[in-house]
Amino acid sequence: MKALIQDRYGSADTLEFGETDSPVPAVDEVLVRVHAASVNAYDWHLMHGDPKIARLAFGLAKPKARIRGRDFAGRVEAVGSGVMGFKPGDEVYGEADGAFAEFVCAKDSMVGPKPANLTFEQAAAIPLAGNTALIGLRDVARLRRGQSVLVNGASGGVGTFAVQLAKAYGAEVTAVCSTRNVDLVRSLGADHVIDYRLEDFTRGGRRYDVVLDLVGNHSLAGFRRALTPTGTLVLSGGGVYEGGSVVGPMGLFFKRRLAALFSRQRLLELPARQSRANLAALCELAESGKIAPVVERTYPLSEAAEAIRYVVVEHARAKVVVTV
Repeated sequence: MKALIQDRYGSADTLEFGETDSPVPAVDEVLVRVHAASVNAYDWHLMHGDPKIARLAFGLAKPKARIRGRDFAGRVEAVGSGVMGFKPGDEVYGEADGAFAEFVCAKDSMVGPKPANLTFEQAAAIPLAGNTALIGLRDVARLRRGQSVLVNGASGGVGTFAVQLAKAYGAEVTAVCSTRNVDLVRSLGADHVIDYRLEDFTRGGRRYDVVLDLVGNHSLAGFRRALTPTGTLVLSGGGVYEGGSVVGPMGLFFKRRLAALFSRQRLLELPARQSRANLAALCELAESGKIAPVVERTYPLSEAAEAIRYVVVEHARAKVVVTV
């Protein structure tokens, strides 16, 4: 099969579009013929092996997973002997390493029915970003109707879903983005928009019940100034950190844990927890019209390396999708 292959850490120049063996599903896996896959900051981090401490999981000398890509949407080709609930021909979406390929194997717990009202390209934009926003607001922040929430990085993949989810939960939403994305986040339902080029929300004087940070571009003290005395800060650390680092956002996380010992504010990290239940919840939200993926542009699989490069260099808004 054709796939985007990487055998050493580095820039997008280390990625090669070529032929490799098709995967074979294990007992608990689903083999999917990929129709579309989307680009995430995760792909950039894994491509670079950044932060370096993450190589303990990614692979010390080179990536353990040779094929890049995480989100996918497509049709089931085959299922493992222990898989229940899926059959060949089913339209599905989900997460698995190796999505920038003609076929991908995914754990059945990481696959769900594709939203019926979305194209494969739209559905592929949801899993990782939508799940991150869902966990951050619903599970970690425990966002309630009537609360005020600020989304820092509102025009990115996770941010566009976070703005829509916060509105669906009945919150008053302030979106932080660059000048060119103001109209986009307003169209997603943001009640207020802060252009970070013109205003620093950490020094604006307004306080929020929840701050969801998707960028990591302020100090912990700055984030806390933007919170009410009993507010909640959710740190994702999922942005693209230019230049690389040894520990990445974990330095901020360590400071958060220390500060949390002496504060009434809830200072929390956003865990990575994928599940079929969350995919089902996102599917329901999409089919009801409460969330809609925003796809800025698409690339063919043969140009998937350029898609990753575009996300990093051009600071893409919303989602970039690879079509197969």
